[in-house]
Amino acid sequence: MAEVFIVEDNENVRDALAAYLKLEGIEVREFGALGPVETELKRRTPDLLVLDVMLPDGDGFLFAKQVKSRKDIPILFLTARDQESDRITGLEIGADDYVVKPFSSREVVLRIKKILARTSSPSRQNSPDYVLQESRLNIDQERHRITLDGGFVSLTAAEWNILTHLAARQPQVFSRLQLLESCLGSMAEGSERTIDTHVKNLRRKLGNDDWIETIRGFGYRFNGEPA
Repeated sequence: MAEVFIVEDNENVRDALAAYLKLEGIEVREFGALGPVETELKRRTPDLLVLDVMLPDGDGFLFAKQVKSRKDIPILFLTARDQESDRITGLEIGADDYVVKPFSSREVVLRIKKILARTSSPSRQNSPDYVLQESRLNIDQERHRITLDGGFVSLTAAEWNILTHLAARQPQVFSRLQLLESCLGSMAEGSERTIDTHVKNLRRKLGNDDWIETIRGFGYRFNGEPA
């Protein structure tokens, strides 16, 4: 059974979301502040962290950055901060999704289920390989896993969607708007600059900017070759 930690200081919001998750058979632990969840994370690792950004004892962005430096835990941000700069900050930290308040608890649960399905898919290979120079990139569609030269690469849902979309259609070039509409879906709030942030994160994780090539004045294309 999947386990989700909800860190939200508004008890009504927290309880409503927890109730919907429990109806879906998902185990939930609730926290109203960062201190208690930080202690709990030292003892156990949830399948997903649902994290408010503005909490009474600290900043959710800073906390998430610290968590990501120690553990590979998917994170969904809940926040009233709807500025593009805040969304970009969340994505740069490595958030899998970013939900602005007020929101529908049912919609958030659907987003949570999508993240859990992506990160806990059963093992079976359906894995195209791509090469770039001396590196080999493996895209395992069934397990939603990326490996680079045998090492696992942790991607957010948006990063996964962009990389697999480009790779499956290489050498086709896609504009930022096309990628925004095709790859981000319910996460597509914001401007085309969001795509630049995701590509920047992908390049950092893949260790080589050449995997995704910038086509000046238009957009991006995947630069690896099928093995």
